[in-house]
Amino acid sequence: MIREPTVARRPIRRLLPATIERIAAGEVVERPASVVKELVENSIDAGATAVAVRLDGGGLDRIEVADDGVGIPPEELELAVERHATSKLRPDDPLESIDALGFRGEALAAIGAVARLRLVSRPPERESAEGISVVGGRVVGRFSDARATGTTVTVEDLFFNTPARRKFLKGGASEQVEVVRTVERQYVARPNVAFRVESGGREILLCAPTTRLADAAARVLGAEFLRANFPVRAELPGGRLFGAIGLPAVAAPTSGLLFLSVNGRAIVSRGLSQAIRAAFGDALPRARFPVGVLHLELDPSVVDVNVHPTKREVRFAAEPALADAVRRAVRAALIARPAPADVRAAASPGLAGDLPGTSDEATGILPAAGDGGVAQRTLDAEPSPPRAARAPAASGARRFELLGVLDALYWVAATDDGFMLVDQHAASERLLYEELRRDGRLARQELVDPITVRLTAAEVAAGATHADRVRAAGFEVDAFGPDTVRLRSVPTYRGRAARADDLRDLLRELADGGRPTLPDGLEERAAASLACHAAVRAGDPIAGSDLLAILRALDQLPERVRSCPHGRPIYVRIPRSRLDGWFLRRGA
Repeated sequence: MIREPTVARRPIRRLLPATIERIAAGEVVERPASVVKELVENSIDAGATAVAVRLDGGGLDRIEVADDGVGIPPEELELAVERHATSKLRPDDPLESIDALGFRGEALAAIGAVARLRLVSRPPERESAEGISVVGGRVVGRFSDARATGTTVTVEDLFFNTPARRKFLKGGASEQVEVVRTVERQYVARPNVAFRVESGGREILLCAPTTRLADAAARVLGAEFLRANFPVRAELPGGRLFGAIGLPAVAAPTSGLLFLSVNGRAIVSRGLSQAIRAAFGDALPRARFPVGVLHLELDPSVVDVNVHPTKREVRFAAEPALADAVRRAVRAALIARPAPADVRAAASPGLAGDLPGTSDEATGILPAAGDGGVAQRTLDAEPSPPRAARAPAASGARRFELLGVLDALYWVAATDDGFMLVDQHAASERLLYEELRRDGRLARQELVDPITVRLTAAEVAAGATHADRVRAAGFEVDAFGPDTVRLRSVPTYRGRAARADDLRDLLRELADGGRPTLPDGLEERAAASLACHAAVRAGDPIAGSDLLAILRALDQLPERVRSCPHGRPIYVRIPRSRLDGWFLRRGA
């Protein structure tokens, strides 16, 4: 007999104001990057043309955001740190009239509730700056200071009074990566504003102001994107769409390099992202995602930015129709793109002049790539075996006899009871994943001439955060400037050396916690990413004897592993009985 649980009635009580403030703060302030986002948006709303972000401990110890905006009058400082007080919406204005980035009146109050906050501001008509200090949601002091016109907000000891929240944050290096990516999103949405990020007194990101989307895209996506993109311009119901998307050749292993904005606000929209991905159809493999920059200009009344306290996620009126219009616009632009030989010449016009107040005339902007050459392949292999290659069958082992290869990817192998189709990339990737999980590192090849590779600020930050994992993957890199590294070795497998571009892909994946298709923990996802970039790729020539060795090794794995770490099949086996059925030989 199951006993019913005894429930004691508990009285309903009002929460203390301090508890309410901390709960509200948790909706807005999730980590250092969300603090930076809120403060940067306030700076942009204040008309800032330059914003400087300074970090200590990745923002866990200290965050400072300084701007040259219009400032806050001394008599409004207390209101600035009070909940539901704002300069961006009059008391009787409808929410649909919002055209500012931040408007809830919660950001400074929420930050001050879970940190030690110091705000100093000087309006242009004042000769000196005035400041206010807030600790745990309480105003603890007023003071005067000296600074130029603008505002500086300093946040220290984030979550000092909510230790349960702080213990769930990542380390300072990982939080710094997210801050950099947050600032890059703001820059791409508002490239006419200059941004600088410093960490421990060292500059880690510098984004110069520009009126051309091309320059902003080059800063966050790299020069190779600008040599392989197509322009997107279309009229939408109630607005327009403009920007550029990368060709399939520069697609990314994660979805984090597709930058969307609406009316100058950096946003995340799963519906629009899926629509853009759908526009490519079969042109993109399942595990690759579009990269690019797209701006939407829409009537504010059809955009609801009040869905979530962080304001990154927005909702649109008639969203399915909007997403379909975006999909069709991107699809049409993809089909109409210039021929591959003309892509380089067309890259600049696709992005130039897209921002308000600029010309549509092509201006030809892009720096030559000249960096990140390809590590020389060292294998000396036949693309397909001139005759059937046989694997000697050990006791209890399966017999493999290679019959041929299709498109330098799919191998045909005869077995004891039929035949197999083998994906050479998935097969070698699985073995490397097992090796990495077992030994902790992969083999590497020293480069006679080190290769110089330029990285984005987010990639630089990811490299610093995951230096041990990058080294374990076989990449040896040295810093060679603020946004450049020198590549001294690359991972190698059965004579095949990885490419320099694999380093950038790997850093992007590690910044996102590894391939999103793997459901396991961070270590497993990171190992899968490392293995993928060191494995034999589709199109790589590989000797039949090497593939036979891979198949023999796979055959020794527990439970006859049949998929790569990301879930794609390694092989498809077709038994002799099925062949007989196809050819009506059931009685044979």
